[in-house]
Amino acid sequence: MSSTDHALAYPEPPASPLWHRHGAVKARPLTPAQQRRNAELLVLAQRTTRPRSPRPTETLAEAR
Repeated sequence: MSSTDHALAYPEPPASPLWHRHGAVKARPLTPAQQRRNAELLVLAQRTTRPRSPRPTETLAEAR
């Protein structure tokens, strides 16, 4: 039996109409100020490291 001729346990539900865009809706272009802000935030995010939360030294059973 190949993987293409197996039957599904349940029929696939129909696609939601919200998944499809009707008409050609185009995204608005970013302004130069928005582009600069995004570039600054990207540089900042790449420079900084996320702080790691310290792991507890005791187990949950010992904490009680």
